[in-house]
Amino acid sequence: MAQAGFWDRKEESQSIVSRLKELKQLVDPVLESEKECNDFAELTELVGEDETAEVEDLKKHVAVFQKKLELLELSRILNKPLDRNSAIVSITPGAGGTESCDWAEMLFRMYTRWCEQSGYKIQMIDFMAGEEAGVKSASFFARGPNAYGYLKAERGVHRLVRISPFDSNKRRHTSFASVDVIAEVEDPPEIEIKEVDLRIDTYRAGGAGGQHVNKTSSAVRLTHIPSGLVVQCQNERSQFQNKQVAMQVLKARLFERWQREQEEKLKKQYGVKKEIAWGSQIRSYVFHPYSMVKDHRTDYETSNVQAVMNGDLDAFIQAYLKQMVAQRKT
Repeated sequence: MAQAGFWDRKEESQSIVSRLKELKQLVDPVLESEKECNDFAELTELVGEDETAEVEDLKKHVAVFQKKLELLELSRILNKPLDRNSAIVSITPGAGGTESCDWAEMLFRMYTRWCEQSGYKIQMIDFMAGEEAGVKSASFFARGPNAYGYLKAERGVHRLVRISPFDSNKRRHTSFASVDVIAEVEDPPEIEIKEVDLRIDTYRAGGAGGQHVNKTSSAVRLTHIPSGLVVQCQNERSQFQNKQVAMQVLKARLFERWQREQEEKLKKQYGVKKEIAWGSQIRSYVFHPYSMVKDHRTDYETSNVQAVMNGDLDAFIQAYLKQMVAQRKT
């Protein structure tokens, strides 16, 4: 970066600056933790056994530091080739009509909250509102280091049990929604998309209106004819921008498919797609007759449903990743 003319090469300099930022995010927490650990060692020598208040205060700070170390250790185990990449999250309602569409929107809110709290940048790809409430589909980028490594723990079917706000008889309903997470990839050499293999459709974007929405055919739907994959984007202002974003998503989906075909071990990582219905859920969210969120893969559970719906997912993600590490060792 100190070389003459470095900043004249815009694309190259941006790439190097991004790489430097990634490396600092790896190294800085380790150096900070080492310094903090040394500080605690010095404080321990200074604090006498009879200084009860100081000892208790030191214990509290050490407990916080221990949790920080656990998170650091957790980030270290994200060592798969794509774990450090940004993620593409897609949420789709399952069986249940309006109930499931509303549940899909609740999950969308939960994940965007988690991303904001975790420092990830959100870029919408597609958001299709339900006919009465909720969403028919929602997709977004979660951009930042390790986004895919963490969010891959959320891939699967999520089940909700609650008293329906849409039922005048106040009966209990069960709803399902599917969460799909794939890694964002730049330009994988294994994937070549030919223009002749693409069908490009344009249509008017849906939404609340505005200067461009519903007035021009800016939304883009790409169909990759050989694979049958369909990707759409409508959240950018121009047709060109929507096409670019849709191509990014298509590349990621094709790369994911290529990985599954090439490596048997990745089938375990990505899992087998299941029907979005009873018996296929990875996690249950029970609002009634009691409060509980339980992950059926790790058996981790909590009664603080409201905190989870507000984006407090770290404990679930950590439990899943720790289980994956334990399985690798066995």
